[in-house]
Amino acid sequence: MSKKYLFFAFVFFLTAFNVLMAQTKVSGIVVDKSNQPVPFANIILKGSTQGVMSNEDGRFYIESPEDYSTLVVTSVGFSDREITLTKAVNYDFKVVMKDAEELKEVVIYAGKTSKKNNPALDILRKIWERKRKNGLYQFDQYQMEKYEKVEFDMNTIDSAFMKSKLFKGMEFVFKHIDTSRVTGKTYLPIFINESLSDVYGNNKLKKVKEKLKANKNSGFSDNQQILSFVKDLYSDYDIYNNHMTFFDKSFTSPLSKTGIDVYNYVLRDSAFIGKKWCYNILFYPRRKNELTFKGDFWVNDSTFAIKKINMAVTKSANINWVKDIYIEQEFEVENDSVFLLTRDYMMSDFALNKKEESKGVYGKRTTLYQNHKFNIEKPASFYKEEVNYIDNEVYNKSEKYWEENRFENLNKDEKGIYKMLDTLQTVKKFKRLYNLVSILGSGYIQFGHFDYGPIFSTFGYNQVEGVRIRTGGRTYFGPNDPWRLQGYTAYGFDDDKFKYGISGKWMVDKKNRIIISGGNRRDVEQIGASLTTTNDVLGRSFASSSLVSTSSNGKLTNINLSNVAVEIEPVKNLMFQAGFSYRTLESASDVFSLDYYTNLNTMTTKSDVKQSEVNFQVELAPNRKMIGYGVERNVVDSPFSRFYINYSHGFKGLFDSDFDYDKLQLYYKQPIIIGPLGRTNLTLELGKTFGTIPLGLMSVIPGNQSYFTIDNTFNNLNFYEFVTDQYATLQWEHNFQGRLFARIPFMRKLNWREIIGARGVYGTISDANRAINASGLTYTAPENVYWEYSAGIGNIFKVFRIDFTWRGNYLNAPDAQKFSIKGAFGFYF
Repeated sequence: MSKKYLFFAFVFFLTAFNVLMAQTKVSGIVVDKSNQPVPFANIILKGSTQGVMSNEDGRFYIESPEDYSTLVVTSVGFSDREITLTKAVNYDFKVVMKDAEELKEVVIYAGKTSKKNNPALDILRKIWERKRKNGLYQFDQYQMEKYEKVEFDMNTIDSAFMKSKLFKGMEFVFKHIDTSRVTGKTYLPIFINESLSDVYGNNKLKKVKEKLKANKNSGFSDNQQILSFVKDLYSDYDIYNNHMTFFDKSFTSPLSKTGIDVYNYVLRDSAFIGKKWCYNILFYPRRKNELTFKGDFWVNDSTFAIKKINMAVTKSANINWVKDIYIEQEFEVENDSVFLLTRDYMMSDFALNKKEESKGVYGKRTTLYQNHKFNIEKPASFYKEEVNYIDNEVYNKSEKYWEENRFENLNKDEKGIYKMLDTLQTVKKFKRLYNLVSILGSGYIQFGHFDYGPIFSTFGYNQVEGVRIRTGGRTYFGPNDPWRLQGYTAYGFDDDKFKYGISGKWMVDKKNRIIISGGNRRDVEQIGASLTTTNDVLGRSFASSSLVSTSSNGKLTNINLSNVAVEIEPVKNLMFQAGFSYRTLESASDVFSLDYYTNLNTMTTKSDVKQSEVNFQVELAPNRKMIGYGVERNVVDSPFSRFYINYSHGFKGLFDSDFDYDKLQLYYKQPIIIGPLGRTNLTLELGKTFGTIPLGLMSVIPGNQSYFTIDNTFNNLNFYEFVTDQYATLQWEHNFQGRLFARIPFMRKLNWREIIGARGVYGTISDANRAINASGLTYTAPENVYWEYSAGIGNIFKVFRIDFTWRGNYLNAPDAQKFSIKGAFGFYF
């Protein structure tokens, strides 16, 4: 037989094998007569219960192991289509829908809809009037049971991907490939988590408490970065609110009172749903590149409560790394009039870009509610949040318990995920890949119960040390360690000196997070890199070790710091700390002095400072979300306000200490989400020192001599340009999240984001503190309120931000930097 016939025989065999494996496969697009995509159309194989929904772009994929010959496509506003399938496998199939000849009680609009004489808007206004009288809001108290399932899947799995050398030895995972009912893409599960909870709420107190009863997961269950990401996906939202926050972005709800200016609304159908007459309203954005949705909802004609809503974030929305967000919510009728949320489904498609063929990861969350009870009052103390409580029994429930208590059974593929993921973690190659991701995420390399790192601090440079190398590590037995030791050593090639730091922490009371800590550090430091002082013995500012800077910096200090402290968190996110520290300070450079006069006749000077200090600190951080229950925890990346106040007292004579003084400092940061206009951050810092102190103990207004943006510094100030013993600073920054650039046609596709800001500082110095200054540095305080303003562009290539800053005054100061350009890298949604 010739090679030509062998080739055709081989092709025939593969085709026949493909048909035998899956008798019916159809992928394609649903469009209207104008060739525009029809989103969320229903596609089923006639004679089966298998169906899918087209996505926002009208695309779909459906397959079945059975042989079917007819495809049925339906969508409200169009006539039903029945299409004969001439072959078992159909790719790039195009379904053209025709307008329905007659729809009862329906008014249809096209393009931009009118804001006047639109029945959809009349219905929308009635929804606004009743939104606080529907569902759980009707009752003083409520409680219910909750089941939540979260799953992460790699998507767009094709043959080339499966044959990649990356998966050699792990081919068994591809037995668990499935197809998304929303996007039609293949996917491979890599993480699954299930939880059961009891939820209690009190509308009078505006309090909600969720009590976890059971939790089960597989996959990357111990990785703190992934757990933080998963928890961020759990963000609560209410479709009745004006705005909903996903991935740190504020989206305008289709039920928002400002929705009329953001969305087009079309009343396109009315029908009975569960014995309730409902209207169907379609919504889609008026403009591109804004944080909006596209979809439809059904609303009851008497209570004007939502019965069902489907919506997807528009692909043009200015959000990074997320290609799709799809949401479904279903409400059931309780007592003939109360509509309660019973099912909430959210799917996000995380990808490097928004191209149709790009590979990514699905994040899917399904939440079910049942057994609602109302007006069962509980005392206010019941809603007090646990500070640091973990019930390990919650994580050890038997498989029988889960089979009896799940609200819905897992399908065959979901049941196989647990076994597959548990097996995968025994494969050496997978462990190596997993460890690599963990290293890049945490900065630490794990060796048994020891973590080496952080690797990103290995190299640095400054004028005193020259090139600096650093090595260090910490103990690590798990994310919930009750104690931790960590340390480092460093060497500067120019000063030919070794430095070190060592510290330890021990949580002696888990419930109230009573933690004892202590340590010692000998190093070179940039004093005045931050106004709010810290006794963290392992802390080192970016100003001390940046590889490049805008100007030379020899104003560095040798510091020897020892401290002990105890802290407690009696109420969640309210912390108290008391500590004692002893430090010695002396100049690390020949071009910089910390000298001060030791007597009134200014004849005797001293070049080092020895200081004993006790401090008391209170910190309040409402709405802060934490991961873990150990002595160290991770903060979930979500906005929260922070209030911090610290009182310090210096003891003269204690351990040969030099000065008596009292210092009071206050720090307050408040993020404000202003709906579609973006986010504002306000930061206030106040401080005053009572007593006579030298330069080494003064409050130095933090400058920024690097090429990078550093929070809470002044971009156009040099180190030690302003020195104070009392100060007040106010910083304001607003990120428009691309709303302005979205209105400029040629800039829309860039998805850049506009940032503006201003910051100012007022400060003074007492005559006594001026009098003992022998450093040679002329003290200058910003008595006329130094200020600067800035404009920036963020999201350049999705990872880069550039800021332009102008000095507002003190323009004639020596070496004044009137204008600067700073950059920053980061991964943001």
